Amino acid sequence: MLLFVVKRFIWMIPVIIVVSLLVFGLMELAPGSVVSIILEDVDSPEEAQMLIEMYDLDKPMIYRYGKYMLKLIQGDMGVGDLTGAPVWTTFISRLPNTLLLSLSAIAIASSVGIPVGIFAARRAGRAADTVASAATMILMSMPQFWTGLLLILLFSSTLKWLPSQGAGGIRNLILPAITTGAILMGTCTRQTRSSMLEVLRADYLRTARAKGVPENAVIRKHALRNAWIPILTTIGTALIISFVGAVVVETVFAWPGIGRMAATAIFERDVTTLTGVVTMTAILCMLVQLIVDLLYALVDPRIKAKFIKSGKKRRRAA
Repeated sequence: MLLFVVKRFIWMIPVIIVVSLLVFGLMELAPGSVVSIILEDVDSPEEAQMLIEMYDLDKPMIYRYGKYMLKLIQGDMGVGDLTGAPVWTTFISRLPNTLLLSLSAIAIASSVGIPVGIFAARRAGRAADTVASAATMILMSMPQFWTGLLLILLFSSTLKWLPSQGAGGIRNLILPAITTGAILMGTCTRQTRSSMLEVLRADYLRTARAKGVPENAVIRKHALRNAWIPILTTIGTALIISFVGAVVVETVFAWPGIGRMAATAIFERDVTTLTGVVTMTAILCMLVQLIVDLLYALVDPRIKAKFIKSGKKRRRAA
């Protein structure tokens, strides 16, 4: 298992290179630059030329990318082109807010989606299953920005129950967490229903029922346990989606996380900050995938046995 983890960490290196190069390339193709943002209200060719040379905009993109990667290898993510603040420090200060939002959304999605998926699978083809499937499709088809705006209009503008912007307490977290968790809830429900339908048809469940095992125990101890792997995959994927979708949700609710940090960097043409945020987000996504793969071994003893068996073979060969 240790070798598996080491291989996954090694694979992070080419991913980081590709992701950072793509960010540099896309920002190079985008109109405008950090200089145009700084000199938006100033008409001074001399000052513009000085800033262009300071930010190396008079040199090829590959030169600026190589200079950035040389610093990154040394553990320096640089400073913001406009703010001058260290990118690493700013990222770390905002990361807890994004993690809180994402984990809250996952908690909402899994606590509702898994029971509803089990409920729909046990009543497959009936009216309850149809209603659950229709609600799932509605949740999955609603864009996050639209869901967020509807929630703001209802609970903030009309009912005035919850704040619409900023971070400061649980009340500020409710609307963005529900907005992020809505689409994830639909995905989790559909995957749980699909996995449970496959398991519920298994012969060993009929045998357990024939032996007099209560239905709740059959579902909880036997069916759900064997359906956990695709559900875990969905939850891990949902967490990654919440990281990526944080740009939209955090912008709508003015939530001070890494998503809003990335959006601000795009508007300000801050290549250094944007590259740092996207690169670190990619690393977080790969770490989530690694954790999900390791959880497979805890959920399914057969996968754990494969890890142990492969480790013994390598020791014998050595």
